[in-house]
This record gives sequence, structure tokens and C-alpha cells, in this order.
Amino acid sequence: MRPDRPAVGRVSAVVAVLTAGLVLFPRAIPNSVGRLGSLLEAFLPWLGLVAVVLLAVGLLHRSAVALLALLLPVAAWTYTFGGLLLPGARPGPGELVVVQHNVSDENADPAGTARALADAGPDLIALEELVPTALPVYERTFAPEYPHHAVRGTVGLWSRHPLTGTRPLDIKPEGIEEDWRRGLRTSVRTPHGDIAVYVAHLPSVRVGAGGLASRRRDESAGLLGRAVAAEPRDPVILLGDLNGTVDDRGLAPLTTRMNVAERGFAFSYPAALPLTRIDQVMARSATVVDIRALPATGSDHLPVAARITLG
Repeated sequence: MRPDRPAVGRVSAVVAVLTAGLVLFPRAIPNSVGRLGSLLEAFLPWLGLVAVVLLAVGLLHRSAVALLALLLPVAAWTYTFGGLLLPGARPGPGELVVVQHNVSDENADPAGTARALADAGPDLIALEELVPTALPVYERTFAPEYPHHAVRGTVGLWSRHPLTGTRPLDIKPEGIEEDWRRGLRTSVRTPHGDIAVYVAHLPSVRVGAGGLASRRRDESAGLLGRAVAAEPRDPVILLGDLNGTVDDRGLAPLTTRMNVAERGFAFSYPAALPLTRIDQVMARSATVVDIRALPATGSDHLPVAARITLG
């Protein structure tokens, strides 16, 4: 039996209100049970697909109420994410191009990956999941255009400009006993002045029957946030696989202190079907003008490239 139009309209209206509410107020979903709030925030832009479903329902059942109801999630999504679709500002003085990439410790073609990243023409290239067997390949391939580099543990930064004051960054959460070095801080001497650059790889998260397992990621984000807060130099640029989106409250120690990209979604993971961006570029006392995903390499992540205006 085909549902009557009033019933379809009422159900559509309820779905529309709930969807719009989640888009605008995702933190209404608590993190106390299974970190469901963070799980929702990881895929928040995809709630826009509800409007497509409501449109199909409204047309199929010829329900004016259902068609009107879809305006709520459309308006909420446009208000929250619509600005990311606008074109970025024109290139200007004091601008850097940076590339961030988790190259994967199982990457079978590090040389090809390095060439692809260099072809994007960035000033800085940050890498995570560097392994001893692949590191010499990256060093050799990058050397002609990126003569300055620093590696600490499994993270590294390659630069066209000199690096000074490089040191490891302790973002290791409790409970990890093995050698775990996933952060560095350095200064880059650019033509526009010295900047502090952080490269970090936060712990992975897993989705299981109990929800999102992100305790270690959240703890490491807190340590990184405190390190950035204590940084005396400005501007500051953070590049890394943070295993969370900029909407995820687990990264609040960083997103409350730093600017995120003004334009672009740049979904980067998984590379085969990118659904979310966990590879991030953030800045303090600088503007991340836009961010975009680059073509796939031998990694399970896509690289992302961002333009940053200093000052």
C-alpha cells in the first residue's frame, strides 16, 4: 500500500528537522558513549545527502510538504559548508604552498610518490609513516628541489628554504611502550620571514561495536595543542595526519587555537574512495586560503596541497 501524502510529509519534516539540527549542532550528540559525537563529526558533510533523499521522496509521492521540508537541511548545510565550495582568493605576496601526505609504510613506490609530490611545486612537503627502507629514496628524489629536510622517527619535512632549531615533539599518549616518535618542530627561514612548522601523526582511531576508539588520538591531540600554545614564534603551520576531521571535537585542542582551510573539502581517506579528510593543514597568525586533494600515489591516503598566506 502506498503511503498517503500527509504521512510522507510528516515523516519528511521530522527527518529534515533532525538532519538540520545535527548539521548545525553536532555537539548535541554526546561523546560519553562510544564517542558517537566524534563519529558523526567525521562524516558530517555527508548529511547533505539527506536532502537528495527528501527530494526523491517528495517527487515520488508528489508531497509538497516533503519538498518544502528539504529546504531545512539544504539551508543548514549551505550555512555550515557552502563557503568551502567558493573559489579561493587569488595568489598574493607572502604565500606558501604546502603538501601534506601520509605516504604509508607499505608504499611500494616511494620514488614515484616523491616525484608526484614535487610536481605539485610546493615550498614545504610533510610526510608521515616514513620507514628506514624508503627514507633514502625520498631523500634522494627530493634532493634537487628540496635540499633542506628534517626527519624525526616516522615523520619528516622537506623544504626549499633552510631549516633551523629542529627538535622532536613528544605527543606520545600513555600506554604505548614501543618506540613511538611521530612529531617534530622546526623553523623555516622563508623569504617572508621565519615560521615555526610542526609535523605530526596522531594515533589511529578504529570504529567497532563499542563506537569510535579515539582515546589515544584525543590525548595526543591535547599534547600537540599544548605544544602549539607554548610556541613563542608566529606564524605557526601544522601539517599532519591527525586521524580526525576539523569538525571532530577530539581535535578541539588544535582547532580552537589554529585556523583551518577556508575553501575546499579535499577528502583524503581512504584513497580508493575518499570519504573524509584526516590529513590536515592548520595555521596560527596565517590564513589557510584553500586546500585540495592531489592524485593518488602508492599510499592509502591521498596527498593534500594547501595555500597559506602569511601575516
